[in-house]
Amino acid sequence: QVQLVESGGGLVQPGGSLRLSCAASVSIFSINAMGWFRQAPGKQRELVAIIIRGTHTNYTNSVKGRFTISRDNAKNTVYLQMNSLKPEDTAVYLCNAEYGRRTYWGQGTQVTVSS
Repeated sequence: QVQLVESGGGLVQPGGSLRLSCAASVSIFSINAMGWFRQAPGKQRELVAIIIRGTHTNYTNSVKGRFTISRDNAKNTVYLQMNSLKPEDTAVYLCNAEYGRRTYWGQGTQVTVSS
């Protein structure tokens, strides 16, 4: 079983930056893929960024060039660096891990982009 704990959300002005962290309870070397999803009120949950086997990354079109997913193996942590934030980035951001044959989710962290 994998526990995921997110942190780093908050209120930021448009154009600002935040870095989200997702700490895993197991070695992330053993996790096939880790990703960040987001869900805004009244909208479907969407994949924002994913890192597969620590090397391959992919992003949804709306965040390309602004968000970067990375990982720190020593800390078993995956990060989402978010720059040039827009009001439409406002959502609950959730960390996701594909471990073995199961999918695990964190509790989510709120990101609000507003002036």
